[in-house]
Amino acid sequence: MARLGVLLFLVQIVLAVCALISCLSAEEGQIRALPRIAWVLIILFFPLIGSIAWFLAGREAGSGARKGWLGGAGSPERRRPRTVAPDDDPEFLRSVQERAKEQDEELFRRWEEDLRRREDDLRRRDGDPPREGDRPEV
Repeated sequence: MARLGVLLFLVQIVLAVCALISCLSAEEGQIRALPRIAWVLIILFFPLIGSIAWFLAGREAGSGARKGWLGGAGSPERRRPRTVAPDDDPEFLRSVQERAKEQDEELFRRWEEDLRRREDDLRRRDGDPPREGDRPEV
């Protein structure tokens, strides 16, 4: 009999903690009948009855743990646009590819300019005039 009493006491405590968390995390529009502080006090002073009252009468119908804890849709006015991670956004990936391509082209252009400048410097040192016809067209 003592084990049953301990078990019922633990169930009551767990129910009160769940009700308290639900009450404290509910938005203002989801709380019915009494202000939040009144519900918190009722749950704290009368854990079993207060918890049951909160779940039955204190919160808006349909705003239960099913939606809040598992990410349900909620009412249409509360829906937020779905955010997409950057690596799943095709537009972002396209912009990254374009930026990388532009950077590669700029780097290649600078390398070609540097190579032409070095070739011209070497030709001037050797005394040969620069030859435009020997260079490949880009």
